Parts: sequence; C-alpha cells; structure tokens
Amino acid sequence: MPENTNHQDKNESLSRRRFLKSSGIALGGLAVGGALGSLIPFKEKTNVENVKVDKKTENYNLALMYFTQEQFKIVEAATERIFPADDNGPGAKGLGVAFFIDHQLSGEWGFNSREYMQPPFFKGEKVQGYQGRIKRREIFDIGLRELQNHSLTKYKKSFIELSEEEQDDILTDFAEDKVNLTTISASGFFSMLRSSTLEGAYSDPLYSGNRNMEGWKMRNYPGSQMAYTGIIDKKFTVIPPVSLKDHLGH
Repeated sequence: MPENTNHQDKNESLSRRRFLKSSGIALGGLAVGGALGSLIPFKEKTNVENVKVDKKTENYNLALMYFTQEQFKIVEAATERIFPADDNGPGAKGLGVAFFIDHQLSGEWGFNSREYMQPPFFKGEKVQGYQGRIKRREIFDIGLRELQNHSLTKYKKSFIELSEEEQDDILTDFAEDKVNLTTISASGFFSMLRSSTLEGAYSDPLYSGNRNMEGWKMRNYPGSQMAYTGIIDKKFTVIPPVSLKDHLGH
C-alpha cells in the first residue's frame, strides 16, 4: 500500500477522534452528543500514565418528567405546608417530595397501569381506596388547576404567592370538601396529595424523594441494610441509613 494512503488514513482517524471529543462524548466506545453529552465530564489528562477523573456526582433525579413548571411550584408549596420544615429536619421541599410525585405520575402509578380501569364504575367504600375512571395524573392536573382557581377566587393571588396561613386555608377547604368540583372530589385530591407527600418524604432516595435520606434520619430508620449481624445481639443502636442506590453494582 502506498505511503501516502497510510498517512491519509492516519489523518482521518485523528480527525474523527477530534470530532468525537469536540461534538460529543467518547466514553467506553460509546459516543454521546447533544444535551446528554454535556452532562458527562471528560477525563482531565495529567500525563500519559496518570489520568485524573472528575468524581463530582450529580443527582439526575432532579428533573421534571410530567409537571409543568407552574404545576411543580404549586406542588412544592402545597407539600411543604403538609410536611413543613421544623427543628427536627427539612420539609417536603428540602426532601425533594415534588420531584418524587412528578416521577411517580410519569410512570405506571400515574397511568393506573396495574389497576382494572374498565366500566361499569360504582361508588366504592372508603376502605377500598380510589374507584373511578380518571387516571391519577389526570386527577393531579384537575386538582392543581382547581387549587389555583380557588386561590385566585378567594385571595386574588396565585397559590404560590399566598402566605403560609392562606395556603393552609386553601388546602383545608379542599380537605373539608368546601370546594365544589365537578369531575373529582376535592377531599379525594387532597388525600392523594397528602399520601404522596408522606411517601415522598420516606421513600428510598432512589425514587427521587427523601433527599440525602434526611426523612429516614429524622426517625432513626436504617433504610436498606444488607445485614444486622454486627448489632443484632446488642442494645438498640442508631446506624447510618443505607439507600438502595448504595447496593447498585454489587
């Protein structure tokens, strides 16, 4: 093969390598460009033998998957009134509860995909939980819209602009069915919002809530421990909680 052909192939190879590095990410044989590529840092070379890696970790759970920005802010404010911060620890906002609810609505729970949703529909007993044709994500859409409308009607301000006392008043109206809604029950929506708030505060951080396991720490809950053999025969011992994320790769 002529020498100029080898030289040309080598230049093309280097050119492709430069392109991957400047326009995307070359990582383990996988090229990723666009927005995702910008999230993955390149290794910073110090010399040929020693490669320094940026070990900074990002929480990619903090991204909206269903809510609009307006809906998210309303949920964040409402859940904070249901589970407020105090001397014991952070509230719903600090625990990332709104992200938890957003992610749940974007998945099977929001679609009621594991539940029988075909007619005929009959009014169920309270102990049976939700009985109806409307999906949970639709209930949240309606409930948040009506929460905002009730706030504008009663206080001439959006829900997130209200004082804490005014927000409590709006939520109490929903909890006590003082708001007349045509498609859903006001108290039913509040009950679902409250349950979701508590779930987000105490769920495994793998599901976006309970940020830094602060919800568990407030209750001395150990989380997902692999074993208790070292302390099972001892007096009660407070141990650092462990998330399901800590077991990934094992």
